[in-house]
Amino acid sequence: MLLNKAGQTVDEKNVTAVLEAAGVKADSAKVKSLIAALDGVDVEKVIAESSVVSASAPAAASTEAAAPAAAAAAPKKEEAPVADASAGLAGLF
Repeated sequence: MLLNKAGQTVDEKNVTAVLEAAGVKADSAKVKSLIAALDGVDVEKVIAESSVVSASAPAAASTEAAAPAAAAAAPKKEEAPVADASAGLAGLF
């Protein structure tokens, strides 16, 4: 993605250069595999499609964040003693 955004060709030489600039020893077999997997892939299209998916994630997070507030506002129920719960489970065995 970095290479694509920089307008560079996504090839073995450039991917290796990015990895080495990040302090990673590039495994040539893995780099070749990555380049082969990206052959024919429209990187811009994939980024655009993944942006749509990730754009919905904050909405889900905000819903999850609201759940604890709703739970705090709800009246609290008394919890059953632990001994009663385990006694009911004993009948299963």
